[in-house]
Amino acid sequence: MFAKASAHPALAGRCPRPGSLFAMLLLCLVSLIGLPLHSAAQKSDKPATRKLLYRESPGYPLTLREAHIGGVVRLEITISPRGGVEQVSTLGGNPVLVEAASAAVRKWKYAPADNETRTQVEFTFDPRR
Repeated sequence: MFAKASAHPALAGRCPRPGSLFAMLLLCLVSLIGLPLHSAAQKSDKPATRKLLYRESPGYPLTLREAHIGGVVRLEITISPRGGVEQVSTLGGNPVLVEAASAAVRKWKYAPADNETRTQVEFTFDPRR
């Protein structure tokens, strides 16, 4: 196999010996296997989940319920290391329903953690319920 490759004039003297080729391949394989394990230990692609200790459900605004207006509200919340909700960002929904959901989420309490966490929450407001 290697004799044919080294017979080519462009490859003459450049083809590695079979033993050194095996050693290079083994070194590359070991380094590639080690890299993902090291980086996965430092940074995870999945967000860490925090245990919710206190949850308050949002109140349904009476005017919207009577008008049979419902919808889905999506929020992104930032949870402090101490467990309080620091920030609430709107991702979508009726502005009046967003305000009701945001007010409730600001009262939520999570278990403490080493650093802040972001998560998304969704509320469905159904006037038939």
